[in-house]
Amino acid sequence: MKNILGRKVGMTSYFTEDGRFVPVTVIEAGPCTVVERRTKEQNGYEAVALGFGSVKRRRLTKALAGHYKKQGVEAPRFVREFRDGIDGAEVGQTVTVASFEAGDRVDVVGVSKGHGFSGGIKRHNFSGGGASHGSMIHRQPASNGDTNAGRTTRGSRRPGHFGVDQTTHQNLEVVRADAERNLLLLRGPVPGSKNGLVVIRASVKAKRAGASA
Repeated sequence: MKNILGRKVGMTSYFTEDGRFVPVTVIEAGPCTVVERRTKEQNGYEAVALGFGSVKRRRLTKALAGHYKKQGVEAPRFVREFRDGIDGAEVGQTVTVASFEAGDRVDVVGVSKGHGFSGGIKRHNFSGGGASHGSMIHRQPASNGDTNAGRTTRGSRRPGHFGVDQTTHQNLEVVRADAERNLLLLRGPVPGSKNGLVVIRASVKAKRAGASA
């Protein structure tokens, strides 16, 4: 089962077995517990809910505490559902990084870093104006559509809130899976800040490439 939850630790570099020196992002992945199995007969679809982390009992509602007690599992801090690659998963089963190996391709989902209220150059990668003294327009946006409409035209790229969006980066390479320390080393951009929750699942693009081969 190549689905797991984790926490973004930070970045480092790593020598691979074939001699490459690659930058990697360290993910503290799992161990996760299967806290619920959804079936087509009862719920209308097949899915597995994985739990990660621990939470204090007093932070749970009575209904939620009773739900996990009925399932016979400890209450987790984070819960996410997976619908693919769940064959054989049962409630109470522990999922670790042992199911991953070097060379695997995964998709990583996380919440991007927040940048507050940002201008067009930072938010939309505008080029900006001239840098000389006579320009008078350095970082402010230029013409951006009708100014007499009395409203903001849908799709206009303007300054505004930037970041804190759910983001998925696809087809990242698993450089190493350390089952003893519950660590995954990934090559590629992992969304979010340090200690942020990330969802790791088998890559959709890798599946398509294998199917077309």
